[in-house]
Amino acid sequence: MLAETMCSAVSAAGLGIAAITAYRRRFLAATRIAAYSLVPVGLVLTGAVQWLVDTAFSPSAWLGFGLLGGAWLLFMTTRAVERRSGGSRRERKAAAAAQQRSADESGASRPALGGARPSTAPKATAADDFSDIEAILKKHGI
Repeated sequence: MLAETMCSAVSAAGLGIAAITAYRRRFLAATRIAAYSLVPVGLVLTGAVQWLVDTAFSPSAWLGFGLLGGAWLLFMTTRAVERRSGGSRRERKAAAAAQQRSADESGASRPALGGARPSTAPKATAADDFSDIEAILKKHGI
């Protein structure tokens, strides 16, 4: 009963503000304020306010909301972990098998653990390192 009275008072105050706004010739804003003001009375007449009041003071309803929140939290956690790990277990196995097949087809052998791979790039000498610098200095006459 108290909630319905408060909603009616809020709507009446909003309609009063809308009337003052319309008096100032701001009709678009007045119409918008009037629309917002009618929402609380509409909620009272549909019974949504009574349902909300009954739910707010019901321990079983709050337990239900808590369980829904916990389920949502678990669901979002599993999705985040799945995205971070690169998919489901089946997808990871398929990707590993595809990678193994491509490595076997290319004929590449796996390096031994702890073994060093020989470098294929030629080693630069000190003369090679400074040749570019010498060319720039000669260009500028230094």
